[in-house]
Amino acid sequence: MKTNWKQITFLAAAIGFGACMFAANADATDWGKYQVGEHRSGYTYMTDESRAMQNDNFQNPGMLWVEQGAELWAKVDGKAGKSCASCHGESGDSMKGVAARYPVYDQNLGKLQDLEQQINYCLETRMETKPYKWESDEMLSMTTFVSYQSLGMPVNVKVDGPAAAAFEKGKAFYYERRGQLDMACKHCHEDNAGGIIRANTLTQGQGNGFPTYRLKWQKVGSLQRRFRGCNNEVRAKPYPYGSEEYTNLELYVKWRGQGLPIEAPSVRN
Repeated sequence: MKTNWKQITFLAAAIGFGACMFAANADATDWGKYQVGEHRSGYTYMTDESRAMQNDNFQNPGMLWVEQGAELWAKVDGKAGKSCASCHGESGDSMKGVAARYPVYDQNLGKLQDLEQQINYCLETRMETKPYKWESDEMLSMTTFVSYQSLGMPVNVKVDGPAAAAFEKGKAFYYERRGQLDMACKHCHEDNAGGIIRANTLTQGQGNGFPTYRLKWQKVGSLQRRFRGCNNEVRAKPYPYGSEEYTNLELYVKWRGQGLPIEAPSVRN
């Protein structure tokens, strides 16, 4: 397929212009816990109204998924006659810090596992029931509920040891050009963070707020849903949910935001 360089040049120029306009005011703001070094949460790029919505549990629509997840946590299901609570007990204790450290390399499985994959592993092997479909209400409710138990804790993923190879693959994916627009993740989220494109502000693309309630979606969504959306926007074929490529990328993206607080369920535009 012939590359449309005219369209790519126009897009890059539009992003760059927006970034210049934004930069004058962005660096002077003290974002507190939402900024670690040069790394800034997507929270810092939102409107005051969106931040206020996230801050108030009564306004934050993502809390509906947290409530549904709490019900699933206690629900007995499957041939084993167990619930999540049967093994893990009080979620506020057993799940505290889990979202901050996932994805993790599972020695027994010999691969990287993100939170969604770990939940389905437990459903199938411990509870002996059907796994959740990715982006289903059940999966989103459970991941949001589990992530909420780590609210405010700093992201702290491990990228050395057995996870090192997956990390390097995720990093390579992040910097690889793809699609008809011939763009990599870094072109938006490193080179032009703060720029304006299609009336939206480009962020650094951090993963600490996921699962997030995105106003555009009118529901909660996963980080891998965002990956697929980005691939579509550069006109590249998305990978399947749970693919090795996206799970590796998830690890790298979480590492980019080391130290930023878990915000799930965050609110994003």
